[in-house]
Amino acid sequence: MDLEKYTARLRADLIAAAALGDEKTQATAAALAAAVESSTRLVLLSALSDMAGEVSAALGDRTVHVSMDGTDATVDVRNHPATEAEHPTFEEMTGDISRVTLRLVEQLKSRAEEAAAQSGQSLNSWMSGVVSGALRDQMRGYGGYGGGPKRHTSSSRDAGGSGGESRGADSDRDAGGDGRDSDRSTGSSD
Repeated sequence: MDLEKYTARLRADLIAAAALGDEKTQATAAALAAAVESSTRLVLLSALSDMAGEVSAALGDRTVHVSMDGTDATVDVRNHPATEAEHPTFEEMTGDISRVTLRLVEQLKSRAEEAAAQSGQSLNSWMSGVVSGALRDQMRGYGGYGGGPKRHTSSSRDAGGSGGESRGADSDRDAGGDGRDSDRSTGSSD
């Protein structure tokens, strides 16, 4: 949002109000209008930030942030990072251990075994740590699914969609599949 149109309107209103006075009054009003332009932008940013705080409080699961880029105010909507109360830390998780079969290409498996050996862990322990770390980063919003900020701007792309919609299970069934993962459908239990 370009704030210039708002500061220009204020400047024009001040000059128009001073037009009733003499030349000295008009010159003073023009000088004051130019002098308060930066201050006006800051006041508008403050008002927008207060509004963003109120919207964030109403949304609950997201926060709204306002920042300035020249004379443009930019709005970012961000997902809240998970709080400790919502998700226990991975160190606090207890329960049954689940067996998972993971198929890796040989080169990747060898590198994972080397990394595990360098850290003094078994491959299973090392892989558990890697998965825990990746999930922890995801919950903090550092990447992966549901990560970083989403910038809201208006453009022609918004009207037509991204064109990259993903296919769901229904599309898989339409294409001849049954919508299930092929490993699960074979019933193998490596």
